[in-house]
Amino acid sequence: MTEESRLHQIHRVLKNRRIRRYVACILLLFMALLFWFSLPRPLFQDPVSTVLLDRAGNLLGAKISADQQWRFPESVTVPEKFRLAITHYEDRFFRYHPGFNPAALFRAAYLNMKHGRIISGGSTISMQVIRLMRKNRERTYLEKFKEIFLAFRLEVSHSKADILRLYVSHAPFGGNVVGLDAAAWRYFGADAGSLSWAEAATLAVLPNSPGLIYPGRNPHSLLTRRNKLLDILYARGVIDASTCTLAKSEKIPEKPFPLPQRAPHLLDRIVREGNSGTRVCTTIDINVQNRVSDILDLHSIQLRANEIHNAAALVLDVNSGNVLAYVGNIPGETARDHGNNVDIITAPRSTGSILKPFLYAAMLSEGLLLPNTLVPDIPMQVGGFIPENYNLTYDGAVPAKMALSRSLNIPAVKMLQTYGYEQFYALLRKLGMTTLSKPADHYGLSIILGGAEANLWDLAGIYASMARTLNHYSGTNPKYSRSDFHPPGYLASENRMSQSFNDQSSWFDAGSIWLTFEAMVEVSRPDAELQWQQFSSSHKIAWKTGTSFGNRDAWSVGVTPEYVVAVWAGNASGEGRPGLTGVAVAAPVLFDIFKALPPATWFKTPEGALMPAAVCRYSGYLATSLCEFVDTLWVQKSGSKTTPCPFHQLIHLDKTGLWQVNSTCESQENMQHVSWFVLPPVQEWYFRNKNPFYKVLPPFRKDCGGNTDRRNMEIIYPKNNSKIYIPVDLDGKPGSTVFKVAHRNTEIRVFWHLDDRFIGTTVQMHQMALSPDRGIHRLTLVDQTGETLRIVFEVINETFNGITY
Repeated sequence: MTEESRLHQIHRVLKNRRIRRYVACILLLFMALLFWFSLPRPLFQDPVSTVLLDRAGNLLGAKISADQQWRFPESVTVPEKFRLAITHYEDRFFRYHPGFNPAALFRAAYLNMKHGRIISGGSTISMQVIRLMRKNRERTYLEKFKEIFLAFRLEVSHSKADILRLYVSHAPFGGNVVGLDAAAWRYFGADAGSLSWAEAATLAVLPNSPGLIYPGRNPHSLLTRRNKLLDILYARGVIDASTCTLAKSEKIPEKPFPLPQRAPHLLDRIVREGNSGTRVCTTIDINVQNRVSDILDLHSIQLRANEIHNAAALVLDVNSGNVLAYVGNIPGETARDHGNNVDIITAPRSTGSILKPFLYAAMLSEGLLLPNTLVPDIPMQVGGFIPENYNLTYDGAVPAKMALSRSLNIPAVKMLQTYGYEQFYALLRKLGMTTLSKPADHYGLSIILGGAEANLWDLAGIYASMARTLNHYSGTNPKYSRSDFHPPGYLASENRMSQSFNDQSSWFDAGSIWLTFEAMVEVSRPDAELQWQQFSSSHKIAWKTGTSFGNRDAWSVGVTPEYVVAVWAGNASGEGRPGLTGVAVAAPVLFDIFKALPPATWFKTPEGALMPAAVCRYSGYLATSLCEFVDTLWVQKSGSKTTPCPFHQLIHLDKTGLWQVNSTCESQENMQHVSWFVLPPVQEWYFRNKNPFYKVLPPFRKDCGGNTDRRNMEIIYPKNNSKIYIPVDLDGKPGSTVFKVAHRNTEIRVFWHLDDRFIGTTVQMHQMALSPDRGIHRLTLVDQTGETLRIVFEVINETFNGITY
């Protein structure tokens, strides 16, 4: 062989070796990839239950998985007692083998051949994880080999703790119970971490034969196996003799326990909001949750006696906005037919008067009034909107803070007219009210009296935001911002603390919020609502009630520096009930909840946001030189922009002080110049009956001819350019409407003319029942002194078949 051919042969041999090495490397790489990717990721894709936990990890409730199994999300850790029990029962050498135990396999093969059937599988815990992952396929030698291979693969990439955790989370425990966490609650009504040795041993023997024994099925066999495991644990030195004896004395559970359902409506909400199939840690305090549920359950007995079947309550921590208690409806099976499953906390309902503090605070913040500023409380009509006070009476004029504490409707509407309902609508949306789905014109002025809908969630969030703003302002370094206003939250993972204090501004200033809360503490109520007197407490609470039209919704919200409690009561169907008012139904629940909470403090006075001001005692406006009695009061800083007192006027009397005079009938030296508190005629007509200090202006002396600059007469109803309906009597014929006039002088005569036709005279009580036809009419009133009033109104009844409607 030539040298050249020998070299060629060597080259070919080397080339073949390289090819074989390449092929071998490729095969090894392929085998390695096959080995590595032989396990799916994730190992288990079974649907799991939605689990609700409180802030300390206590179980609040759970919802069964899509395949109707109680399968909790995978455990984070395995309790020590159960770890020892399950490993000593299922796989004593779990910590040492590489996924399979050769000795156990040989022993299982020997027993199976000896008995001619499968007696033992020789599976380790790692192999059982693979078997669970592969859905318990038929037992064959090929399947066993696959389990060994995949178990070894599992050991390569998972720690022993992770493998045990996977097994504990997916092992069957009998019936439709899967996993240790679900089993602990279903069979012992407790968290897995609090199991006793007897309970841990009972659960440890279940995965071996889950279809044959579990609590409620074959209890004798279950007891025998449990005690056998306890003996093993004693023999191996895991537990001592006394522990073993005591554990054996514990009874086996007779049947599964129902899972706790302490916050079912919050659980449903979590599922609706996309958190299905997860373990959700909330901000709920289970102790507060249980107390609030018990309080509502107790009150539900009395409520159902009046056919009121639903109630809800929400408790918030002010500084964080975290939900401490979430009771979406009256618990218990008896309420199911009455909408018990409806989550009232998120359901839009008519607000009643519950929005009034927001308007009051807004007007204070913008310098439109002071706390004691008089607001008209007289009959009013705006188009077809005729607001009335709850007690159907009028005060003429009331201080703004008293109008709020007494929840008077007409002053609230008057204030909203001044503030503007469009501006108030925009403010509510900025504050966090999410239920205003229609434009501002749809609600109009009625938005302040229940014309709009809100839910407990938004309302509690806004009140908490106001309190949070005030808390942040208090102290040596006062600060607050609009970031204080944010909705509540129930997820423990969320950070709802205010983030920025740079803008030094908020939707309400701290002084206005403090004054609003102070007004809400003054729980003065009309005589018909004497129930409020039972709510005396050693701790101050700012609270407000609301009642919707037709007594369909009863609201109550209370605020302290630490907590906000919001309560609703009524019927989910919208049915109204007599006596269903905020103060009679919702407020007792509110105060019982506050009694169950830790004692609260009160807000520090935000002195930097207040200023002393000279305020007219009678009118509540900034005092002028004409105000006789002046009080120095703390008001919000924007109060400096409010108008001075318009009601104190300088009048001129004769020497007797009984008559008004002027320069045409009396000399200057014979006049007395006196400051007098004068309200407009209609306000005066109602105000003087409830305020004995009010003095009516003396009339002008006959030789003085009166004063054309000051009106003495004003029409109460109807107003100029208004449209009215004439009621129909029971016989189907048109009825009549009472027209009313106020006059400063009750003794004077007033002459009435309808469409230039004289129709009568009134003295003292200036009112007359009229039945004008459909169409436009003109009413003219003339008093004895010649003062004249004229208005135009339209009767808009329809006529069908000769009958007016």
